[in-house]
Amino acid sequence: MHIGFIIDGLAGGGAERVVLTLADGIARRGHRVTIVSLRSARAFPIPDGVDMLEVADSYRGPLRRQLEIGRRARQLEHALSSYLAGNPFDLSISNLPKTDRIVAATPSLAKAWSCLHGAVVTTQLANKRGFKRWLKRRQLAATYRQRRLILVSPGLAQDVAQLGAEYLQGSQIIPNPFDLETIRRLAALPCPMEGEDYLVHVGRFHPIKRHDRLLAAFRHSGFSGKLVLLGDGSTAEKQQIEKWADDLGIAERVVFAGFQDNPYPWLRAARALVLSSDSEGFGNVLVEALACGTPVVSTRCPFGPESILTGPLVTGLCDLNAPSLAAGIQRVLDAPPIIDEVALARFALNTVVDAYLALAESSLESP
Repeated sequence: MHIGFIIDGLAGGGAERVVLTLADGIARRGHRVTIVSLRSARAFPIPDGVDMLEVADSYRGPLRRQLEIGRRARQLEHALSSYLAGNPFDLSISNLPKTDRIVAATPSLAKAWSCLHGAVVTTQLANKRGFKRWLKRRQLAATYRQRRLILVSPGLAQDVAQLGAEYLQGSQIIPNPFDLETIRRLAALPCPMEGEDYLVHVGRFHPIKRHDRLLAAFRHSGFSGKLVLLGDGSTAEKQQIEKWADDLGIAERVVFAGFQDNPYPWLRAARALVLSSDSEGFGNVLVEALACGTPVVSTRCPFGPESILTGPLVTGLCDLNAPSLAAGIQRVLDAPPIIDEVALARFALNTVVDAYLALAESSLESP
């Protein structure tokens, strides 16, 4: 079979990593896989055996943004008409909101699936009022009307349902894939803080990650070790987090370790991972920490953590406030839950690849 992934670019991020992991897993099964990138930016290497088609937009004329979707859809249609001659996609999957809009306007991709990696509707409508909100809602409705959706977590159905129950017809829930063996192999490498007592947070410096809540919970948890922050952001965002830590009297115990190409040794060596977000599309780092054998504490935020932390792991779920998160840290450190391999298996790369190949088979059978 020929599987196509269309994405806005490979400049870095969770959705991009998911696409590359899936493409690699499917190609290893002997299928042809093409990643169609709509930008030239690329932060990750393309896996062996995976084809790459770049359809970047070089237009710099007037009304560039206003006419972008239609123009780029025509560019994509033209590129695919020659590239797919004699070997069309058996399954095509669009990723990320702008790509979804472009694909929805591309005739040859009328049967493409859209994979929603986060709360698209809630995020796009946030802070919009009146006419702007109505216009954005109309745009979302036009993009996803009669589209088949892949949701990476069950909770995302609540987000899509804001457009109407009919938008969920035929949707599939397929979690993000994780190459558990590779994660564990990379986790076995040395950690710069090996043997030290610390909690770890992984995520960019962004308001939705709620570093203020994280620091307050850490301060009141009773844990005497350090808090390691893996991630980066703007200078202003980092300075704000430093100020919060200073105001709480914990600045000397907060370690800014920056972005790490391989975060897994840091996850393995930590006492626990703490996630403090207001929202997560899935919560990849939760599965990654569990794969490293590290217990996790997480806010019960929409939309991923509750579908990941099940069984004994529910002890790590907390309400969206600092006191609850602090209590969760205490619970997990006092009695680390058993990490069930069976629970992790549903996120294993081969399991998720099976689901996508089954989707491709069903797409071939449908009219």
